Amino acid sequence: MGKKYLGIILVIPFLIILAISSISCASDDTPVLKIGGIPDQDAARLARRYEDFSKYLSDQLQVQVEYVPSINYAAVVTAFTQNELQVAFFGGLTGVQARLQNPGAVAIVQRVNDAKFNSIFVANPDLELTSLEDLNTASKDLTITFGSESSTSGHLWPRHFLEEAGIDPAVAFKSDPNFSGSHDLTWKLVEGGSFDIGALSESVWKRAKETGKADLSKVEEFYITPDYFNYNWTVRPGLDKIYGQGFTNNIRKALLNLNMEEHSEILELFSTDQFIETNNSNYTAIQEVAENLGIIK
Repeated sequence: MGKKYLGIILVIPFLIILAISSISCASDDTPVLKIGGIPDQDAARLARRYEDFSKYLSDQLQVQVEYVPSINYAAVVTAFTQNELQVAFFGGLTGVQARLQNPGAVAIVQRVNDAKFNSIFVANPDLELTSLEDLNTASKDLTITFGSESSTSGHLWPRHFLEEAGIDPAVAFKSDPNFSGSHDLTWKLVEGGSFDIGALSESVWKRAKETGKADLSKVEEFYITPDYFNYNWTVRPGLDKIYGQGFTNNIRKALLNLNMEEHSEILELFSTDQFIETNNSNYTAIQEVAENLGIIK
């Protein structure tokens, strides 16, 4: 009897080790959750933003989270469509493009300020512009730069409001519109004299002024657009099947739980103090405007 019980006692630790090993192997088989976002600002700021955020999300979801940088807006949509990104922080337009190409993808969360987002038009102060209508007589002698072609606040809505004012950017200016690729570069190109007018995100322009980076004797705002919906976190369909039931909702909860008391650095890098819930229908107007402008066909 003594030998029998001794055998059992010796086997138990082995079974425990085997069970732990099995759990570890199962965990190791869980795919890395890859996240990304449109490169709308300078690369250093984006790297800090997503490094901190990836660590937070990994702790909350108990899976490995990896940030995948992209070279431009279109590349983020392509990576999302090819499942090289499972979760992405899109602008309004790129989010619409991604969801059209990936049926079942859903916008789950936006920043609180994305419900009332605005674009800013900036110009050389010497031009003494006060409205878009001023461009009806002046545009033939002026040049303009937008941000990325796929930017909601740096191209889509500015172009829409220009056309509402009777100005077709394709033909109204001295030369074809330029596309800087990012909001930061847009105001810098106007400040440096490369272009007379620029259109960019209000939040990026506000930060440039508050930090003293923008020389207001060389570049100033002259028009702010009406409100529209913009940035959002969009997730690919089928994540619950891969990572477990309720996983998509857990991503939503993790984003909604970010608060200024505990996570101020992350939120400040996202230029907000809170994330709130959203849904695909909030971006219907963006799709309609993009279709009218021929950006989405």
